[in-house]
Amino acid sequence: MEATATKQSMTGTTKMSYAIAQEMFERLLKLDYHPVAIKFFKSAEEAGKVRADKKIAAKFTFCQFVAASRMAGYVLTGTNENILCENCLTSFGFTEPSDEEARGHMKYVVDFEKAKYVVATKPRLPLGLITGFMTAPLAKTPVGPDVVIFVCNPLQAYHILNDYIAAFAVHPLQFNHTVNSAVCGGTVWTYLNRKPNMNTMCAGSYTSGKTEKGEVNVFIPGDQILDVAKQLVLRTEVYNGASLLYSGTEWPGLDVCKKCPMIRFKDGE
Repeated sequence: MEATATKQSMTGTTKMSYAIAQEMFERLLKLDYHPVAIKFFKSAEEAGKVRADKKIAAKFTFCQFVAASRMAGYVLTGTNENILCENCLTSFGFTEPSDEEARGHMKYVVDFEKAKYVVATKPRLPLGLITGFMTAPLAKTPVGPDVVIFVCNPLQAYHILNDYIAAFAVHPLQFNHTVNSAVCGGTVWTYLNRKPNMNTMCAGSYTSGKTEKGEVNVFIPGDQILDVAKQLVLRTEVYNGASLLYSGTEWPGLDVCKKCPMIRFKDGE
């Protein structure tokens, strides 16, 4: 059963579900892609309760799992058997860090000892903790997600993270950047630390994850996502618009110079 929550707003009690949350994020923040719910499975029995829309016919990177969910709307499940990326296998605790993986990081740090250090210090799940995972559009998730990923532009990220701050009274937020493993490692960091995260695309997420140069990854703990959505709705109700740049405007960042004397509006007759 899909989890729901309630919160008092100006117009009364708003019932929030994952489907409504996705609609609010997409409509009010003008997202280009669906937010993606991530669930880690601790057992094959747990994974078996989730029905995937499509069966993986070849090995994918985790970035490609996320891309298929955010762009095609698929609910997908995966295990170590269909993960292509070594970085993800390590981040998800399917394999231990290895010298071979470290050699693949030489291009970033140009020193083998530094490469081993980078691989060893990435966020990763304990070895053997999970048996598999799910990616799904937030509106279609059949289970409570562990992490929700937004692939968005920096101004949309600004709004999401500011609404997180307002919802949970946590300020300032600090983020975790790693060499490579942006999406898989970023997901794991948020899962382990129960905190939001934002990072740039890594080489793999750019080449394999169908991302563009101007996008960033935003990660919100799954059990906190409904409160962020409710804060966005409340703020929109109070200020008649989602924009943090111009109160009362719909677009989250109206492209008009602030206080420009040439661009003025007045109420109609």
